[in-house]
This record gives sequence, C-alpha cells and structure tokens, in this order.
Amino acid sequence: MFVVYWLDGDPGSEGNARHRRFEPTALADALRFAEALRQRQAKGDAISFVTLCSENPQSVGKPGVADPPAGYDWKKRRR
Repeated sequence: MFVVYWLDGDPGSEGNARHRRFEPTALADALRFAEALRQRQAKGDAISFVTLCSENPQSVGKPGVADPPAGYDWKKRRR
C-alpha cells in the first residue's frame, strides 16, 4: 500500500494533516498525486511536507531492524 501525506494551511499555522491511500498496484498514481501537490506548492498554494510512504503487506519479514540470529559471526576484513 502507498500513502501520500501532506499539510494544508498557511505557513506558520499548525496546518491540517492530510493523507490519501493508494492500492499496492498504484505506485504510478501515488507518484502523480504527490507531484501534483508539489506543483501546487510551487505555485504558492498553502501545501507543505509532501511525502510518499509505502508498506508491503506481503512482506515476509518484520519491518525495521532486528538483532542478528544466534551464531551469526560477521567480521569486517581490512586490508
């Protein structure tokens, strides 16, 4: 799934946090929507902090950083 987040509101105000969700197959649509918001921002509309986030619902591992498994012995080799 993809989500575009942005703030509406005049600079200096708290703004209104907004978002729009897109299906996992709609990356191109999400990118077009985010770009349209950025173009509105460039024209002077009160839009800021436009960002796109993604989350793969079919991910096989847990998101984030995890400790290595027991017995994992990584060493950096220097020459």
